[in-house]
Formats: sequence, structure tokens, C-alpha cells
Amino acid sequence: MLFNSIEFFVFLPIVFGLYWLVGGKRIKEQNLLIAIASYVFYGWWDWRFLSLILFSTIVDYSIGIALGKNEKPNKRKVLLWISICVNLGFLGFFKYYNFFVDSLIDSFSFFGSELSINTLNIILPVGISFYTFQTLSYTIDVYNKRLEPTKNFVGFMAFVSFFPQLVAGPIERATNLLPQFSKERSFNYVNAVDGLRQVLWGLFKKIVIADNCAKYANIIFNNHTEYNGSTLLLGAFFFAFQIYGDFSGYSDIAIGISRLFGFNLKRNFAFPYFSRDIAEFWRRWHISLSSWFRDYLYIPLGGSRGGTKMKIRNTFIIFIVSGFWHGANWTFIIWGALNAIYFLPLLLTNKNRLNTDLVAEGKYFASLKEFGQMAFTFFITLIAWVFFRADNVSHAFSYLSRTFNTSLFSGFEIFPNTILSLILFFIMVEWLGRSGEYAIEKIDFLNKSLRWAFYMLLIILMFSFTGEEQQFIYFQF
Repeated sequence: MLFNSIEFFVFLPIVFGLYWLVGGKRIKEQNLLIAIASYVFYGWWDWRFLSLILFSTIVDYSIGIALGKNEKPNKRKVLLWISICVNLGFLGFFKYYNFFVDSLIDSFSFFGSELSINTLNIILPVGISFYTFQTLSYTIDVYNKRLEPTKNFVGFMAFVSFFPQLVAGPIERATNLLPQFSKERSFNYVNAVDGLRQVLWGLFKKIVIADNCAKYANIIFNNHTEYNGSTLLLGAFFFAFQIYGDFSGYSDIAIGISRLFGFNLKRNFAFPYFSRDIAEFWRRWHISLSSWFRDYLYIPLGGSRGGTKMKIRNTFIIFIVSGFWHGANWTFIIWGALNAIYFLPLLLTNKNRLNTDLVAEGKYFASLKEFGQMAFTFFITLIAWVFFRADNVSHAFSYLSRTFNTSLFSGFEIFPNTILSLILFFIMVEWLGRSGEYAIEKIDFLNKSLRWAFYMLLIILMFSFTGEEQQFIYFQF
């Protein structure tokens, strides 16, 4: 069920009404309703995979209980590894089985041997990468005694399957979200209004920016041999705003809907395209995933505490694994490695924490230096996005080679003025609202009439520029 679908606009008010009118302030009833609604939401796509998420829930809940009762280090490690193997085993089978088989066959072919292994017609369960990492955070935190194991199965079930962020994040930590299912929740009008405002902005990002950018990004990427360098660079530009509008839009909608039900999710995006270096970009892009890898992979590997070789090793590991998390394709691995290469000079010169403040804080305009830093960071990110979007490695290199030649200065063969104007409007709103959790959070400084006029403008633009319904990009991950 898509957030931007008619089905969801029927589903949400029904669940909201039942939650507050029937559930009232009774935690058990509210949690049960959330769990049922979440399973309906997920099963709407393919009910067969409900058994998968239920099995993962039962396994991690049981292991959490067992960890709470056992103090013997060896047995605790065994329990932890059972959780890791079950969760990553499912993820590996559904997401990476065919990739490894194809790569193995290609490797044998390279050395002149033929290997006969059949691939499988496997459907990737929507959101498996997200809820797998969410449940893993629970067992790892219980193992490390950062969190007490829960005995409330319905609450845990609701935590794992919480429908606003189930299929595309943010990836919530058990330490943040799970305790909220044990606390009394009452309707808060101010939070609900703020949540609806964030939902509105998220829908604008998705419908107006992402979906319209997707139209031109797809045309240019799918027919890249027919266009000159400047048009191909514009295609990468469209994809950059497609993926940002699509994914950050989903996160805004998820966070906003959660607030309607009395839950607070972690922020997932913090205006990443205003970053002054690549380290700042990764602190602002897909924050829930970046911080997950930092806490559960990078730091356990030694982080930045070791020598130069360890720093380089750990940096490449975390970025390549992050790339591989996104998809079973060598393009994602190269995308991750490329970002590691971008990041290393900052890490090795101890400049990776140089830009932790808000760019041009309290000012309307950035300095010339800041603007140059943001432009350069956006440009190298744009290059990396080509690998993310390309169908395969040869497609990516062909796209880039045809971009950076003399035709780069030939003029645009596709130049949709209206969409580019909407992107400019979007950038201006994001820039003016960059001190908030999301761009229009602090719009209350306008009087009521202007505020509602702005809301109506966003709604009119959404109806005016609604094209073909596009699935959220991160559903495939």
C-alpha cells in the first residue's frame, strides 16, 4: 500500500479513528490495533510474506527473553548468533542469492570453466532490509545490556511491523521506539497538526519533485546514447532530486503519520544537499542507516581508533557494506567504494568533523566559500548517483564517458522549464527552513492567512503535477 494511493487515504483515517476512539488510552488495545493495521498494510502488497515478518518477530522476541534469563557469556553469544544468522540468512537468501550465483558463474567463466547452478525466481519482500536491521538492533542491544528484554509480545510485534516506517524506514532503534509502546499515549493536537504539516511536505516532495524528476531521469538514463554530455549531466541532476525527494519524502510522511498516533521517530534527513563536504553529507543523508552501520559495524571493528591501515579498512568496509545493503548489483558496491574514496582524505586529515554546524546559520545567503563547498560536494555526489541509478556497471561507465567529453558544452537537448522552476522553488523553501527538522516546520512565523495560502499552493501543485503513480524507490531495498 503506497502512501500516495487512494487505498492509503481510506486506510489511514479508519485506523486513526479506531486507535483514538476505540483504543482510547488503553495501551494494550492500541498496540494490538497498530499490529493488526500494520499487518493489513504490509499484506496489502503480498500477504504471503506476513509469515516471514511474523517468524522474525517470534525469533527475536524469544531470543530477547532467553538473553534476559542467561548470564553465561558463551550461551549469550550463541543466542546472539542465532538471531544474526536467522535475520541475515533470510535477507541473504531473498535479496542476494541470485547475485552470488551469477557472480560465481561469471568467475568460473572468466577462468575458462563452466559452472551449472540455476538461479531462482525469487520475489524480494518489500522492506526486508529495514525491518531486519530494526529487529537486529533489539537483540544486539539486549545482548550488550543497553536494553531490557520486553515481555510484551504484542508491543514487540507492533514495534517490528509499525506501518508508517515498516517498508522504507527510518530504521528505528529498539532503544528509541520500543519503550514508546509501553507508555501511555494520549492525543496531542499540536503534535498532530505538526505531523500533518510534515506529511504534506513529504507528499509534495514525492508527488511534485520526485515523480516529475523521475520522468526525465528515466528518459535520459534509458536512452543515454542519444543525448549529449550536458543533457546527461542534467539527467543525473534529475535523478539526484528524484531520489532525495522520494526517500526523504517517505521519511517525512512516516514521521508525520507516527506523530498522529503519539510516536516520535528519529530524523532521517537533514538537508544533505546543503553539505559542505562528503562527511557532512553522510551525517545528513539516511541518518538512521548511517548511524546503524556506525554503531553496529564501524565501532565494533575499531572505528577510527587504530592506525592508518585500520582507518582505511574500516572506512571501505562500512561504505561497501552500505552499498551492498542497497541492492544485489555491482553498481551499488562501486557506489559505496566511490563514497569511501571521497571520505578518506577528510578522515586521514582529521577534517571529517569540520562541518558539524548549520551552514550559514542565521543568514539568508551562504558565503562564496560555503557555496563553492556545497557545489563541489553536490557535484561529486551527482557522479556517484550515476552508479546508483545505472542498470549495470557498463551502463554507468558509458553514461559518464558520454557525459564528460566535448559535448558537455553543447547545450541541453531536454530542458523542462516548469520542472526546473519547481526544483528551484523546492530548494528555496528547503534553504529557508534548514534550521528545522523539516523545511516547513517553522512556518508558524507567517500569519494564519499566509500559512494557509502556502498550504493550498502545495496542494494545488500536487494536483497539477500528479503524473503516473511511482513506487517509492527504497521499496526495492
